[in-house]
Amino acid sequence: MEGDSTAINITETPKERKGKAPLLAPPRASSTIKPVVQKAPAKGGYKRGLAIFDVILRIAGIATALGAAIAMASTEQTLPFFTQFFQFKAQFDDIPSFTFFVIANSITAAYLALTIPISIVCIVRPHLVAPRVVLIFLDSVMVALTTAAAGGAASIVYLAHNGNSDANWPAICQQFNDFCQEVSGAVVASFLTVVVLMFLVVLSAFAL
Repeated sequence: MEGDSTAINITETPKERKGKAPLLAPPRASSTIKPVVQKAPAKGGYKRGLAIFDVILRIAGIATALGAAIAMASTEQTLPFFTQFFQFKAQFDDIPSFTFFVIANSITAAYLALTIPISIVCIVRPHLVAPRVVLIFLDSVMVALTTAAAGGAASIVYLAHNGNSDANWPAICQQFNDFCQEVSGAVVASFLTVVVLMFLVVLSAFAL
């Protein structure tokens, strides 16, 4: 009949299915590559370490300078025998060099205590240059002051131990033995302070 329509089903063979490519290929899984960020080594690490060592040396310098000043200022000895008019007594303020020694070492101890905050600033901000320059200048001044005081006192201690036959100065340490021992210990402590101050100058120079 003319009004009837017939539907014809065409089945595809497996070979024909393989030959046809899909119109839209499935999206490939994108592999995300994360960039590796290498942290740069922290700059100023060694400067911070030098600043910490600087604080430790300043504390040590305070101990040696203050010990030298106290030892010298408390030095006194009176011999057990005396005459009707004289009493044999030795103390530090009888000699101007020893008085200067006490003043200079006291100034050095106070200076080292006052400069500890500057060293702490160098620990927090190790790249700062101005505090280092100030410390180098002031430490150098303290080296000169402390060396002068220790050298002057050392010359008096040498004369007290050995005397001077050309000037007819007798050695007094045979009579004032305790006095000479305490004074000698104070001079040694002052020279240790000089060594500490010299190390501080070198540390500040390296940290620049």
